[in-house]
Amino acid sequence: MAQLTNSNYNLENRTAKFGENIITFCKNIQQDLITKPIITQLIRSGTSVGANYMEANSASSKRDFKNKIFICKKEAQETKHWLRMMVQCTPEHKEVIGRLWQESQELTMIFQKITSSLS
Repeated sequence: MAQLTNSNYNLENRTAKFGENIITFCKNIQQDLITKPIITQLIRSGTSVGANYMEANSASSKRDFKNKIFICKKEAQETKHWLRMMVQCTPEHKEVIGRLWQESQELTMIFQKITSSLS
């Protein structure tokens, strides 16, 4: 089978880049009483997608793989929630947040498709 070179198909790279983009975004947000806990949650969930994908690639069984991919999906969904909350805190960043939300949505759908195909 031909190796796909498009980075959109390289989930290891794509999930890592997503986490990096979340970190970069959060570094540019002014922290206050409201944004600080949201930033913390956003970084935790956004970077967890890639970490769990790496774990999935080293899974000890098909069941373990499916579980880790399901966690990837859950973390991507949680990230969408925190991004939505961030729009309320920093509406001036709505455009960037929208792009991050879209990537999180695409990752959610990819991981859903993977878990569905393993049933």
